[in-house]
Amino acid sequence: MLIPYTIEARPDTGLNNAKLGIWLFLASEVMLFGALFSSYILLRVNDPAWPPGSEYLNWKLAMANTFVLIASSITVILSWGNFQLKNPKKGRMYLGITLLCAFIFLVIKYFEYSAKFQKGLFPSENTFLAIYFTLTGLHGLHVVGGIVVMIYFYGPGFKMWNTQPERFTNRIEVCGLYWHFVDLVWIFLFPVLYLL
Repeated sequence: MLIPYTIEARPDTGLNNAKLGIWLFLASEVMLFGALFSSYILLRVNDPAWPPGSEYLNWKLAMANTFVLIASSITVILSWGNFQLKNPKKGRMYLGITLLCAFIFLVIKYFEYSAKFQKGLFPSENTFLAIYFTLTGLHGLHVVGGIVVMIYFYGPGFKMWNTQPERFTNRIEVCGLYWHFVDLVWIFLFPVLYLL
């Protein structure tokens, strides 16, 4: 038995179930990151001795990560677009490039974290570093979550393309919406933590 509204849009929302589900999930994630950003702003505004991020952080590595994530947003759109156009070979290629960008992001973050740890800079050092590691660590976990989903659709989940190409394309779109959220969070994290 086929579950209704897995491909076609629901009449009450105009979205299929997967897209409705991801939008609800992303709304909860906006609240999570919104609370963390608000806490950071309140702590920073009320502390006249707040250290600038440049004292601890390498903005050049963060800028490189920003470009990597922006590139990955473009490639995930190209992946979905090619699946829409019934070109699975190119769609899978762009999904692979998106995965590569995600891994590059994590490698750069590894070098950034390890440089701090070598200098003895840990979350327990001060409030700024505690917030920095919380926000970037949580964001990193979201990147890992995106990687897991994309690996599934690149590998074993790709079989769905042969039997249900439209449903598979919808799943790539949902994956792309999540990935855009991950990128958007970083677009806010980068200036707030590294530049201000």
